[in-house]
Amino acid sequence: MEQITSRANPLMVHLRKLGASHSYRNKTGEYLGDSGKLLGEALRWGAELTAVVCTPGTAFPQLPPDVRAVEVPEGLMAYISPMETPQGVLFSARRPASSLPDELTGRRYLALEGVQDPGNVGTILRTADAFDADGLFLLAGCADLYSPKTLRASMGAAFRRPVWSCTLEELRTLLDRAGLPLIGTALRADAVDARQADLSRAALLVGSEGRGLSQDALAACDQTVRIPMSERCESLNAAVAAAIVLWEGWR
Repeated sequence: MEQITSRANPLMVHLRKLGASHSYRNKTGEYLGDSGKLLGEALRWGAELTAVVCTPGTAFPQLPPDVRAVEVPEGLMAYISPMETPQGVLFSARRPASSLPDELTGRRYLALEGVQDPGNVGTILRTADAFDADGLFLLAGCADLYSPKTLRASMGAAFRRPVWSCTLEELRTLLDRAGLPLIGTALRADAVDARQADLSRAALLVGSEGRGLSQDALAACDQTVRIPMSERCESLNAAVAAAIVLWEGWR
């Protein structure tokens, strides 16, 4: 295994920038993952790894022969890792192609608008995977799917479920072509109780907990649903709201 001890090493500089910069990830077409568990999921589901970095004595799965394997001191790992508590393993991988499909062949999809917290986006993707959603659409204002925090929160779901970034208009076109309704979550008078709506064949649209869905998104919806809750509460966390409507559609 190759050993590196210098912060100035080109690979160390590259990995640190991958973890810190959305624009750099877009420019290079690579992303950074953290932890041995996530590495195992990446290998299991066919992610295209480019390098794996570990601290001395850290175990990780067998790597393909073309993947660069590097050992670094703990201090250098702490320097290149974007996490407050590094797990002893980092890896870089190439981003898969994510162009929009020509048509949607599934029954249930999830779409997010303005969900900026990477932990929420990752958790929502993990939940969508658990309840067999056929894919996730990220509309304007959402966190980067390939930020290290999003990937960690997804618990490997980012390697298993398709995710697309698109505009509201592009999503609406795809849904119309597939004959799928767009159902948004909203706390307004005309919203239907989520327990009474048919969510088994639809695209479910969830907004941020702070602002909810935009007026344009609401206007694009065929129907809106609300999640019953105590009058003392104004809204739910976006990941919790997504979990509830996904489960209602799944069951």
